[in-house]
Amino acid sequence: MELYNKLYTDFRQNYTMNIALTIILQSCIGSIAAMYILMNSTQESFQIVQLSLCVIVSMLYNATIFAQLKTKTVFNALILSLVVNVALIIVNVAQLM
Repeated sequence: MELYNKLYTDFRQNYTMNIALTIILQSCIGSIAAMYILMNSTQESFQIVQLSLCVIVSMLYNATIFAQLKTKTVFNALILSLVVNVALIIVNVAQLM
C-alpha cells in the first residue's frame, strides 16, 4: 500500500505531464496485447472476448481522462488497464510457445 500511495502522490503532483505519458504508455501496451491476441488464433470465441476486454479497459482509461474525473479514479483506471493488458500479453505469449 505504501508503494501505491507513493506512486499516486507522484502521479497527482505531475498530473498534466503524466497524462500525456500514460496515454502513450497504455496505448502501446494495449496495442501489443491486441497484437498477441490476434496472433494467437486457437479459439476464436475466446479471442474475441480477450480482444474486447483489451479494448474496453484501454478505452476506459481514455474516458476517465476525457471526462476529467478525479485523479484517483484516473490513476486506478491506469493501473487496471496496465494490469489487464499485461496479463493478456502473458497469457497469449505463453500459448504461442
